[in-house]
Amino acid sequence: MDAAVIEVLQQAGSQDPNILKPAEQTLKQWETERGFYTALYNVFSNHSLTVNIRWMAILCFKNGVDKYWRKNAPNGIADDEKEFLRQRLIAHFEEPINQLAIQLAALIAKIARYDCPREWCSLIPTLLDGIRGQNPLAQHRALLTLHHVVKSLASKRLSADRQLFQELTINVFSFILNLWNNYTESFLIMASNGADTNQIQEALEKALLLLRILRTLIVNGFNKISESQDAMSFLEIVFERARTCLECRKTLISRGIQMEVCDKFIIHLTKVLIGVLKIHPFCYVELIPTSLEFSVFYCFTESGQTLAFEKFVIQCLNLMKDILLSTYYKPAKVLEDTKDPLTLRANQLRQEFFTPETLTEICSRLVTHYFLLTPAELELWDTDPESFVVDDGGESWKYSLRPCTECLFVAIFHHFGEVLISVLVELMQIHHQPVDPNNLHAILVKDAVYNAVGLAAFDLYDEVNFDQWFSTTLKEELKIRSTNYRIIRRRVCWLIGRWTTVKLRAELRPELYELMIEVLSPGEDLGVRLAASDALKLAIDDFQFYPEEFSPYLERAFSLLFALLKEVKECDTKMHVLYVLSFMIERAGSEINPHVGTLSSYLPALWQQSEEHNMLRCAIISTLVHLEKALGSESVAIEPLVVGVIGLSCDVNQGCHVYLLEDGLRLWVALLENTPAPTPAIMDLAKNLPAVLEQSFEYLKLCLCIVQAYVTLSPQEFLSQRGAVIIETLRSLLGDMNSEGAVMTMTVFELCLCASPRQGVELIKPVLITIFENMYREEEGMMTMTMYLSIVARVLWFYKDIFIQVISEFTRKMGGNEAREEIVLGEIIRIWVNRMPYISLLERRKLLALALCSLLGANSPPSVLQHFPLIISNIVGTLNDITKFDDIRCEHIGYAIESLSISGQSSPSQYEDEEYGNKPEQRKRRLDFNDLLSNISLKDTLQNQLHTLRRLIGDNQFNQLMLTLHPEIDKELKLYVSL
Repeated sequence: MDAAVIEVLQQAGSQDPNILKPAEQTLKQWETERGFYTALYNVFSNHSLTVNIRWMAILCFKNGVDKYWRKNAPNGIADDEKEFLRQRLIAHFEEPINQLAIQLAALIAKIARYDCPREWCSLIPTLLDGIRGQNPLAQHRALLTLHHVVKSLASKRLSADRQLFQELTINVFSFILNLWNNYTESFLIMASNGADTNQIQEALEKALLLLRILRTLIVNGFNKISESQDAMSFLEIVFERARTCLECRKTLISRGIQMEVCDKFIIHLTKVLIGVLKIHPFCYVELIPTSLEFSVFYCFTESGQTLAFEKFVIQCLNLMKDILLSTYYKPAKVLEDTKDPLTLRANQLRQEFFTPETLTEICSRLVTHYFLLTPAELELWDTDPESFVVDDGGESWKYSLRPCTECLFVAIFHHFGEVLISVLVELMQIHHQPVDPNNLHAILVKDAVYNAVGLAAFDLYDEVNFDQWFSTTLKEELKIRSTNYRIIRRRVCWLIGRWTTVKLRAELRPELYELMIEVLSPGEDLGVRLAASDALKLAIDDFQFYPEEFSPYLERAFSLLFALLKEVKECDTKMHVLYVLSFMIERAGSEINPHVGTLSSYLPALWQQSEEHNMLRCAIISTLVHLEKALGSESVAIEPLVVGVIGLSCDVNQGCHVYLLEDGLRLWVALLENTPAPTPAIMDLAKNLPAVLEQSFEYLKLCLCIVQAYVTLSPQEFLSQRGAVIIETLRSLLGDMNSEGAVMTMTVFELCLCASPRQGVELIKPVLITIFENMYREEEGMMTMTMYLSIVARVLWFYKDIFIQVISEFTRKMGGNEAREEIVLGEIIRIWVNRMPYISLLERRKLLALALCSLLGANSPPSVLQHFPLIISNIVGTLNDITKFDDIRCEHIGYAIESLSISGQSSPSQYEDEEYGNKPEQRKRRLDFNDLLSNISLKDTLQNQLHTLRRLIGDNQFNQLMLTLHPEIDKELKLYVSL
């Protein structure tokens, strides 16, 4: 088989689809054949074959492990083949190609996650033997494999697995620690003695692998690190190793040796500290002073900074931030509620370290050193302003210096504001006046101070008179047109945006809008314009925003933002500006209508251009949603684009639907809410609904909103074209839905019955059987049971023949015969009358009562009449709830009026008015108005049915039935009917 496998693997690496596809198909067929994975092992362990073929073999093996290695996996790999492969995979560690060695290590780790230690108890001892050996290559590969295995085993979360990992840690930690110390010492000695670069590199690579193993073990392998002397000594030595390695790195660089692995080693030392702090915060408490001193030395002193490099500084700053923000080290404000001595100790150590002098120095250096724009950033602004402006967001503080320093600044300011407010206010007072446009350094310092004032806006609320600052200095600085001063103009826009949501007098808002519109003009620097667009968005997003106040600026703001949207090139920037436009459309409402023509005509072209950029397409869809809502019935102008966008976004056969589906469904809802009439294109979209429903319950609510909108828009056409498949899809999903989903689904079925009764009842016949099955189990909640009963009652009232058919089908499905149908019906009535008193909605109670009345007529079987007392009790109770009397002579039947009667209510034409909601809501109200049940008197129906029943069964039997009533019910019944 080996030769055949080699040939097919070679074909699977082809760029020709005609060769590639059959090869992939063949490999897929072989996945479950015995001996296939042995053949793959023979291929990738054959060093004479090409790298590409061996690489493909390893990848196929890894995929097979994911699918077929675990116990009880369908078509799983045979146990004897697995045992053979386990032995062969660790027979030797001499893979010469590093990339393949990494893949092999990852492959062994995947298997270890399933089998180690129970089925593969020899794995760890074999790896340790390889590490102890004298073969340098085998030693490196064994270390690499152990690293991946340990990482894989540490990811298991069951308590038994965690216990096994802790035992492994106890057994190997000391050995790994000693070996790490040896290799680290070897690296440091060789580096200081000027040894061969390759020797230094080899020692350091092994030291790094050992450090990675130690990090995984110490973070995940101890319940309490403080109980292990080895673990604590390791943590204490980390700081010293970092200091020594930084010195060594400087020495190597002075000799012209730049080692990336050296940087990685130093960074990984800090990752050990951050990992332990996160997972074992209380074991870290006594390391807090050392950690803070270490970080401050390398980040905030001249001598330390000469040794540090950017990624290391980021790690140190994040270590400081994590110590400040740890939820286990509660801030001093809540210490009076804290009894934990370790929490108190952690706060004591932080307070002792962060003296006012230290805080002042840190704050000053953060602002005047780290916040300064660098020459590289200014060059990027010149050459690629869009890349300069785009905010990385997310967790960029983990790897980017500027967000990292800003996060630390905010954390320190939050904890020690009482000390730092005066420091920052003093800096602000020094730098608040305009500076010489030719003095770039002064401009950069001013920019940094403004940045700090913006970041600390909430803490400075009582210290800064922002209204005065805005009205004097800031607006004047926006007028200084020097090239260098664009730095300040951009920062002022950003600062205004930050403070607008914190503290800005309402009377100053018109001036703010005017200023931002001026800055948005095409003659301004692009970076400044983008900052102004952000500031405008924040101003519009504020609770003090009033659309009528913004109305005079709406046209200019919209047109300038639209011009900016067309001008920018990068998808991220377009998405950013489009988001601001979209927000403006949402907040301005219908006032935006005269101004959106240009945007509407531009969006189709932008949609085409963004084919490869799904996140931009999401922003476009979001904008279209707001446009639909703003334009209302006038949205027919953008209907072709909207229909096309929905068609693509909601087609699960399109790869992009993964990104666009949710936004596409929201757009679909907005389209149906605002379309005045159905069109063939809109109706054709519904073909996508069943597949979306089947794919995930995540979008069930949106899909049901869409179905309801279609049913109210064009019930006959929609139900004829799509009703059967959609209702069957929903019926098949009912068993997996929670109660909320079941209630929403039943609401859709009921709407079908109301909108097109005969058509609807034929379509939901299969659903009725499912409803009866669920009712029989009596496990449903009250809301779900209410909907079940409502649908059954509506069918029983309007289409008794279909109700009887379904009862027969349900009985046969349960294995019964015709004689048993009556028993089944009686059981359903029993559940009905027992649950009905707990239904609170009067309209539903009336519907159920009318349906019960219909049972008191011709051919009422004994199984129904045996529940006669409860049937009458429920009907009378409903009459009591829905009846009002027009004067005090309530004892006379003639004065009783049913409060749910529709007579006297407004005509359906009134529901066209805007105050009655969007189009689907108006259509739904018309359906409710036209519901025949609304015009039927329950009192009269009961009277007629009782008279009919008396005539059919005779006076004696009827009187016997009446005697079964509770005296109070009998008395109340006679208030409504005369017998």
